[in-house]
Amino acid sequence: MESRLTDGHNTTTALEVRLRSTQTQLEQLESHTAALEVRLSDGEKQLDHLKTENSVQSHQLSLMESRLTDGHNTTTELEVRLSDGEKQLEHLKTENSVHSEQLSSLESRLNITHNTTTELEVRLSDGEKQLEHLKRENSELEVRLSDGEKQLEHLKTENSVQSEQISLLESRLNITHNNTTVFSSELEVRLSDGEKQLEHLKKENSELEVRLSDGEKQLEDLKTENSALEVRLSDGEKQLEHLKTENSVFSVRLNETNEILQQIKKRNSGDLKVAFSAGLTDSGSVGPFNIETTLVFSKTMSNIGQAYNQTAGVFTAPVRGLYFFSFTAADYMKGYMGLYLYRNNQPILFNLDLNDHGGYASMSNAVALQLEGGDQVRLSLPASYRLYDDSRNFSVFSGFLLFAL
Repeated sequence: MESRLTDGHNTTTALEVRLRSTQTQLEQLESHTAALEVRLSDGEKQLDHLKTENSVQSHQLSLMESRLTDGHNTTTELEVRLSDGEKQLEHLKTENSVHSEQLSSLESRLNITHNTTTELEVRLSDGEKQLEHLKRENSELEVRLSDGEKQLEHLKTENSVQSEQISLLESRLNITHNNTTVFSSELEVRLSDGEKQLEHLKKENSELEVRLSDGEKQLEDLKTENSALEVRLSDGEKQLEHLKTENSVFSVRLNETNEILQQIKKRNSGDLKVAFSAGLTDSGSVGPFNIETTLVFSKTMSNIGQAYNQTAGVFTAPVRGLYFFSFTAADYMKGYMGLYLYRNNQPILFNLDLNDHGGYASMSNAVALQLEGGDQVRLSLPASYRLYDDSRNFSVFSGFLLFAL
């Protein structure tokens, strides 16, 4: 019995040892189970968070796909408009070439007309000279004709005298027959010469009258041709002015089309990149001022597209689009610090903070703004407010173009 009791006691001790070991293992399993439950809870939270993030990312992906579709449609429309603009440009170039050829032809015709007019002026000058010469010759002929008429009158007078002498001599005919015959022959010869000279003068006068009439007709023809040439020249000058006006209009339209095409190309190709960041100053405190003052962020860190003016502290939108702006401002003394963000002269944001502990304090804000080309954005410090910046860039102004509209 004692041996059996000893064996039972040993068995009980072994069982107690196994029980304690089992309890220890059970406690370890409970601890491990609790840890697993904590990890499982964390995993479930992470899974829920991942699901939430997945939903957000799915929504963002959907939005990006819709924006991509819209961008693709916009790109297609812009390509169509660009194609139309290029066709219009080619058409304008063709019209301009045609107008240039017409202008060249008109200039050639004007040169020919000018040369013809010059020749006509030379011919007219020659005709006037000939007319003056004919007038002088006519005056001389008139003088000669007057002299011939005087001579004829003189001859008639002499003939009358001679007739009287003949009648007187007839009574003395029988006595002086030979002398009278000779003298009569001389008179007949002189009378025949006078008549021939008179006929010759009449012929010359008729020829002069015909030549004078022809000269007057030629002069009238030259005047008519010159008037017609002046009319044609005036019409050509009017047409030339009209072509110059049309060419100017075509040039203006061509320049406008080129500008539109350049803008479309910039928007469509994505070449337009605008972004900037600038620090305020290295000198320390800025302000306070008696009046509201535009802040000039003069330390340019980047200025892609050169839309930010570091001298004036103003950003000017180069195109119509959606822009994103952000700023950080700091101070280290007790008091108020604040900022206005302006679009043109309209305040969009006002940030205010009270630094009541006297240490470094900062504030930040950001906004997305739809701007038209030429709109300006700036930061302004209200009166009696103060900021701080040094080489560590506590106060920074940034902005960039999200996309053109």
